[in-house]
Amino acid sequence: MKISREEVEHVAFLARLELTEEELVTNTEQLNSILDYAAMLEKLNTDDIKPTAHAVPLHNVLREDQVKPSMAREKVLANAPNAQDGFFKVPRIV
Repeated sequence: MKISREEVEHVAFLARLELTEEELVTNTEQLNSILDYAAMLEKLNTDDIKPTAHAVPLHNVLREDQVKPSMAREKVLANAPNAQDGFFKVPRIV
């Protein structure tokens, strides 16, 4: 499958890109090179390969939740520009 210059121009138009003549030629060549490589990959026999989400198996990527002491609420709110009822008071954003 090859991509034509007109298709590159059309995609550039949709993306609101102004490409020079040289950029059109370069992008057409590069996109065709990518499509050629994808066509080579389509020829590979992948029947015995399981689908994966990661190239390397991941184990225990999340740590266990642990309760730890934190700063006192009064100390946290001490530098707040505005606080009310133990919470930061911020302008309403609608």
